[in-house]
Amino acid sequence: MNFTRSFQAFIFSATLVGASVALANPTPTPLPAPAAAPTVIPAMPELAAKSYVLMDAATGQILVEHNGDERLPPASLTKLMTAYVATKGIKEGRIGEQDLVTISEKAWRMEGSRMFIKVNSQVSVSDLLHGVIIQSGNDASVAIAEYMAGSEEAFADVMNSTAQKLGLANTHFENATGLPSPTHYSSANDMAKLARAIIFEDAAHYDIYKQKEFTWNNIKQPNRNLLLWRDKTVDGLKTGHTAEAGYCLVASAVREDMRLIASVFGTSSEAARAAETQKLLTYGFRFYESKTFYQAGAELDKARVWKGQTEHIKVGLANNLALTLPRGQSKNLEAQMLLNEQLIAPISAGDIVGKVEVRLGDQVIKTTDLIALEAVEEAGFFGRLWDSIKLFFVGLFS
Repeated sequence: MNFTRSFQAFIFSATLVGASVALANPTPTPLPAPAAAPTVIPAMPELAAKSYVLMDAATGQILVEHNGDERLPPASLTKLMTAYVATKGIKEGRIGEQDLVTISEKAWRMEGSRMFIKVNSQVSVSDLLHGVIIQSGNDASVAIAEYMAGSEEAFADVMNSTAQKLGLANTHFENATGLPSPTHYSSANDMAKLARAIIFEDAAHYDIYKQKEFTWNNIKQPNRNLLLWRDKTVDGLKTGHTAEAGYCLVASAVREDMRLIASVFGTSSEAARAAETQKLLTYGFRFYESKTFYQAGAELDKARVWKGQTEHIKVGLANNLALTLPRGQSKNLEAQMLLNEQLIAPISAGDIVGKVEVRLGDQVIKTTDLIALEAVEEAGFFGRLWDSIKLFFVGLFS
């Protein structure tokens, strides 16, 4: 017997977020597919940049890409990883925000953009973090690196290990600042992925990225991200510039519950990097929409379990069910929940018990695992025997 179930009239739209899932018939009946009229989206005009990526933050889906995986010098975009490693250390309790860091001569002597910290002075981790993110301080970056790992070189090893864990395949760091080195590189795609991790993993520290200025040692410096002044929906992240890299920017903005991340490498000026990044964001918000329909762990239904101490188990999603589509297409989506046949105990929480397929007409555009939200222990001998008998007859008459 096939225990596949389908959502009854489960048409995805904004009004269905948080709604309960209706119980389905034992045998699914395919829902009539609505006409999936294509939404015409104009091609994104080519930007005056070496490389760029536009990503939907909720889904990680790339909407626009040009040379997105090309390895290029990231300049001070490097400090996104420096800050990420630091805030991760704070979250894990390895360092504290109010820890006082003694500033080394190496940190004090750093050239380029600086926080203007003094040698042998003590500065809190929190202040250094603000100096890294807002002022793009090379001195603050080295001070953080030395405090966390003993040396900037050892800290670069931590940065590279973290990059591997995040799946940044086209990234390698030699320092904490982004100063040029032949083997120091990243890509627009990797920086967008890193920005996504920063945004979702530590909301408290992400607030720093939208601050427009920071004062240290009586020197007030503005955030170099011009979009913070021009677009109130922009709330981060980081600029970068060297002669080799050109002018770079990773920015994020939120409009109508949709967050986009734009990563732009190699523009010609400070004004150009802001303008080209703004074009990317405007294009994405104008022509796409993002919907998160169900959260991971939400109970969607109950599934029949055989030979277990209980007969039913709660099932839900292993991952958020989120999609990015051309505007107006979400009303044409349908979903079907497919449970594995004959779920036999024991079952552990997290075991995959089926899948949800999201369709646009006849095309499957998204598949997400269904998991058991709770465990079911194996029944005793007689319980297992009785279910074996029932399964025999079920198979006989199916």
